[in-house]
Amino acid sequence: MKFWYLSVNLFLLFFVSCVVGAQQIQQYKLQEAFPHLSFDSPVDLQHAGDGTNRLFVVSQRGMVSVFENNPLAKSAQTFLDIRDRVIAAGELGLLGLAFHPDYEQNGYFYVNYTAANPLRSIIARYSVSEADPNAADNKSELILFHIRQPFPNHNGGQLAFGPDGYLYIALGDGGSAGDPQNNGQNRSSFLGKILRIDVNATSGETFYGIPPDNPFAGNTKGFKEEIYAYGLRNPWRFSFDFATGWLWAGDVGQNSWEEIDIITKGENYGWRVMEGNHCYNPSPCNTTGLALPVWEYGHDNPGGCSITGGHVYRGKKLPELAGRYLYGDYCSGRIWALRYDGGNSVTNTLLLKEDVNISSFGIDEDHEIFICDLNGKIYELSTVTSSPTATPTPIIKGKIFGYVMDNKGNFIKSARIKLKGKETRKKTLSDTAGFFEFTGIEGATYKVIAEKTGYKKTRQMITMNDGEEKEIMLEMKKTVDGKVNLLLNKEVFWQGGA
Repeated sequence: MKFWYLSVNLFLLFFVSCVVGAQQIQQYKLQEAFPHLSFDSPVDLQHAGDGTNRLFVVSQRGMVSVFENNPLAKSAQTFLDIRDRVIAAGELGLLGLAFHPDYEQNGYFYVNYTAANPLRSIIARYSVSEADPNAADNKSELILFHIRQPFPNHNGGQLAFGPDGYLYIALGDGGSAGDPQNNGQNRSSFLGKILRIDVNATSGETFYGIPPDNPFAGNTKGFKEEIYAYGLRNPWRFSFDFATGWLWAGDVGQNSWEEIDIITKGENYGWRVMEGNHCYNPSPCNTTGLALPVWEYGHDNPGGCSITGGHVYRGKKLPELAGRYLYGDYCSGRIWALRYDGGNSVTNTLLLKEDVNISSFGIDEDHEIFICDLNGKIYELSTVTSSPTATPTPIIKGKIFGYVMDNKGNFIKSARIKLKGKETRKKTLSDTAGFFEFTGIEGATYKVIAEKTGYKKTRQMITMNDGEEKEIMLEMKKTVDGKVNLLLNKEVFWQGGA
């Protein structure tokens, strides 16, 4: 995902004969599902599956709120607060929540969050309080495992239990741009993967077991036995369609293409060899053995720049969407419905485009779908009467955001960041995680300048389109007596991209 937090054409013949043009149906809009409630940077919405009709909203900073699934709800209770353990900025934070299938009896739930010193992703189990069903026991944390993160972006974050009862975990490629460590293709790394573990078993000193049919279970090549599928860049939201058993994932692209994959055991989804259906590194490339996406869209006017994976709709309120995969784009505010039958027939329909930052989708116990806006609100789809007069599409403003780091990968806080353009002058300071952002950016060319005493000033030029969001890294070299320390001199490891 790119919030906070974003070729050579191949295999397009698959789409040419089977795609209905993605024209907007003037039939849907977003409406606030809970008008009296607002949340701090919501990034996930779940239900406990215990028949209580409650919803749980995950806030990026490290909190989970619980409330009654009722549009008249006027308050939410803090279910979990682990802000003291979570580092949250940019793409870091509390990113995923999953309830054990037997939660009603055992009270277990699982979270995926990032922590500092060293920077890492943590998969942990918690228990509900014995005294209050609307509160967790913060002292009950059991860490299943943690994964070192080389960069602060592309952390994945999704957790979900599959129809088989196993816990599935999404991890991005570790960040920077272009997967410089080639983690997506490295089966000896957890990064760039969908993992699958058995939380009801133990293995040696670990608090989980390896499902015996995992593709690399028992291998002698050093491959991680937890891997279920690999070759992913930043799978930001996956979900199971329990009617078919399919695992759907939205994988965030690099600079050009966003993709939707149906994840199957042992498959290689191509990154960094491919971005969507297109060679990335190397180019041209060998696509033998790679699983291609069922759908892709570009970083252009009809598309966006950061896919947010959704759910196959199985609710009752919108029967015309039954069986369609509903997903969106964080940058453009578009939501589409994708129909796929497992063969060569794919139909993608644009449902709406609104000025929201779609951070996640969620469903309740009745399989009705909700949309999280990172700005704080929870929405649902509703139908509207078509208007005979078209209204002009407003210019969607974008965002420039990223991190300031030294050449050793340490965050630099309180660096002065300036944004300069033809008609724009903005300033800000990097926070404790080195994160900064500028919002309300119109399409133009800008210069980003970072300054701090003891470091050499650094700058970067960025060209933005309307509604575009770009993530950058600014590397500042330390100085000695006012001169750049040549021993620390190093090339900037990221010039644009996300």
